[in-house]
Amino acid sequence: MAEAMIMDSKLRLLFETGLNEKGEPVYKTKTYSNIRKDSTADQLSQAARALGGLCEYPLVGVERADNFEIVG
Repeated sequence: MAEAMIMDSKLRLLFETGLNEKGEPVYKTKTYSNIRKDSTADQLSQAARALGGLCEYPLVGVERADNFEIVG
């Protein structure tokens, strides 16, 4: 039977940097690599809020991206 083994994780923060000429929000992202594979959603949320508090723009979203290798 095949198994999915997590290879790496990334944390992506989404910031709203302002508005364009149409009045629509403009976003910027910051990605942090080498996130612990066993980090919980609560731990990542706390880390994202702490990092977001140090940034110039307001934090509007947090994403986790996991890459897996399928073996077997």
